[in-house]
Amino acid sequence: MRNLTTLIVLLFTIQLGTAQKRQQVAYIDMEYILENVPEYVTAQDNLNAKIKTWKSELTKLERYIEVLKTDLANEKAILTQDLVDEREEDILIKQEELARLESLYFGPNGDMFFLRKQLIKPVQDLIYNSVQEISKRKKYDFVFDKSSELVMLYSNKKYDISELVLASIVKDRKISQSKQKISAKRTEAQEKLEALRVAKIKKREEQKKILQARREAKLKEREEKRKQLLENKKKKN
Repeated sequence: MRNLTTLIVLLFTIQLGTAQKRQQVAYIDMEYILENVPEYVTAQDNLNAKIKTWKSELTKLERYIEVLKTDLANEKAILTQDLVDEREEDILIKQEELARLESLYFGPNGDMFFLRKQLIKPVQDLIYNSVQEISKRKKYDFVFDKSSELVMLYSNKKYDISELVLASIVKDRKISQSKQKISAKRTEAQEKLEALRVAKIKKREEQKKILQARREAKLKEREEKRKQLLENKKKKN
């Protein structure tokens, strides 16, 4: 009823505005767009894989609790009251752990909520930005989401801009990839230049060491000759 009221108010607003100027209206099919955005499909697959792991963990714990209950029911007649109380306490602890994990994984503020926000929100923001850009360029006054809770009793396909949004996302992706490639090439070129610079410096240092070694060898040779001459003079004298 609230959705229908919202739709009536919006239609009334559009009709009222028509008396002043022609309203530009369009709509998108968010589900269709998301299904055709690779980033969303990947994010959803990752989320589903995580949910499957969590459910498997909860199922194992549920089965373990059922085993504890079955064992207690079968052995209760031969157990002391202290052992029965101890077994029941163990079962209660496991049940509390199960409830805690269910809330941790699937509660209103659980891991699934935050993981979905982390994985899917960037894609939704991408779609939202594309809709904003198209709406400004095409001068739309209203853009509805066909797949939302808002009831659309009829929709003319010519007002569907879902393909425009997808095309805009693809275009933005290509631009982003192109920028990344350019950045990668620039980085690679800078790394090559840096490698050449380091190689030149290293070569220069090696040449200096070679020259220094030659100088030291010549000095040593001269010193040895000088000593030899002095010794020869001493012998003559």
